[in-house]
Amino acid sequence: MATAFVPSTTLRLRPYSTLRCLSFYPKNLTKPYPVFPPLIRRSPISPRRFFSSVISGALHSGERTKSELAEKQKGQMGSKVGEFRKKLKIVDVKGGPDEGLDRVGLMIVVAGWVRTLRAQSSVTFIEVNDGSCLSNMQCVMTSDAEGYDQVKSGLITTGASIWIQGNVVPSQGSKQKVELKVNKIVLVGKSDPSYPIQKKRVSREFLRTKAHLRPRTNTFGALHLYNGLPLAGALVARVRNALAYATHKFFQENGFIWISSPIITASDCEGAGEQFCVTTLIPSSREAVESPVDAIPKTKDGLIDWSQVYTFGPTFRAENSNTSRHLAEFWMIEPELAFADLKDDMACATAYLQYVTVAERDFVQLSYTDAIELLIKAKKKFEFLFSLEIFDNFSGCMVQRGFSLLVKWGCDLQSEHERYLTEEAFGGCPVIVSDYPKEIKAFYMRQNDDGRTVAAMDMLVPRIGELIGGSQREERLEYLEGRLDELKLNRDTYWWYLDLRHYGSVPHAGFGLGFERLVQFATGVENIRDAIPFPRTPGSAEF
Repeated sequence: MATAFVPSTTLRLRPYSTLRCLSFYPKNLTKPYPVFPPLIRRSPISPRRFFSSVISGALHSGERTKSELAEKQKGQMGSKVGEFRKKLKIVDVKGGPDEGLDRVGLMIVVAGWVRTLRAQSSVTFIEVNDGSCLSNMQCVMTSDAEGYDQVKSGLITTGASIWIQGNVVPSQGSKQKVELKVNKIVLVGKSDPSYPIQKKRVSREFLRTKAHLRPRTNTFGALHLYNGLPLAGALVARVRNALAYATHKFFQENGFIWISSPIITASDCEGAGEQFCVTTLIPSSREAVESPVDAIPKTKDGLIDWSQVYTFGPTFRAENSNTSRHLAEFWMIEPELAFADLKDDMACATAYLQYVTVAERDFVQLSYTDAIELLIKAKKKFEFLFSLEIFDNFSGCMVQRGFSLLVKWGCDLQSEHERYLTEEAFGGCPVIVSDYPKEIKAFYMRQNDDGRTVAAMDMLVPRIGELIGGSQREERLEYLEGRLDELKLNRDTYWWYLDLRHYGSVPHAGFGLGFERLVQFATGVENIRDAIPFPRTPGSAEF
């Protein structure tokens, strides 16, 4: 898994940033520790007990008199989240001092991408790499292996993603100590014959034109996925990762404290504060002949029509949200998991939250449909109002009108709905709501078999509401293209994202967690502006 812990920008990956907080504590942790500075360790109350009491208070913020009702509710509706388990990788097999000889005789499962495939008269050799190390796993397959017909028919080619089960045996070759004798092979995602990264050596200049695929090479390497894109693996990415880790380790060991410094600033230091814009209206060099600068759309007054221009920069919250739950600049933790579905996603999110908060309570998982049923039956008046800009026939202009939101299937859950579910309906337990209507979720979320919902999930916690939002991503090309067309989104804009579905697509999932909301949940502070050193809100860029 690749985990990003950075400002919510379009450049979101900074490896091992999470260690900036966790490294206050000893390396050899046998039990999860809370994310708190060493100052608390001087308290006569143990940090574990102190932190647990804070979290316990948050988890029990619902009315205690309703605990019996909540237990009954859990029995009737909802289920437990599955256990999150680390998957075996090639580096686990071949990375030890014996280079895998200590695992000879064991049956294992390997999932990854085909680097090369050589078919001989009686045996087929498949080199598989999962991005965990530079070394491939050589898989030896004979015609009696289950799934051999997929190899014989040509379905499995270079670039395809596959799942292989087999026994570790001593290798007959000299390039590796062990290999995998295949018992079963399953094609996960086929690769189009146009896959551009074949066995032949390609230049770095060429790879720059295939930036969405170059992480699969040894030069750049792959380690799991970010929205379907392999990230942070061999050589270049590994060196960056090692340098980042060494940097954090050095400063932590020398008594420094890491802080979140803001990106938004009103200061103009060394002439770096000028405004600028990036526009699609000014042609690139290769289009300059066909599309001169004079072709930029203009208003009747001859000025540039800025309504057709977009700005480029860090992705902050665009809405004018002056609430105790929103910031204009905030930080995100964003893991992505390869060869994973929504259940894996929920299990990972649950395991993470339990680890950093020392919370051992059960997490309840229920569908969006069941959640709506609970809200409709709730003996509680929800206050959420929303406004719409509508055309007023009497005045002949657009006016704002306020409306009450009725809870019904298809509506998006608001904070008060989320808090009711976690604080009252389930007595203070964290709740994961899954399988939302596709109309209220993003295009890239995997469509469920019912055609109405997508494999999405939100984790709700007391006092906060939504803490984590995630989904299984749509790995099926035809479904993804159909969803883009349905929403009238230009396929050409997402060419590289679609391209990844051509070349060994795999089931993958991920989630995002707003770090400041996690700090709110852990500390009990009511306003999110108190959860970051220098809050950035609409109209405010002080300090």
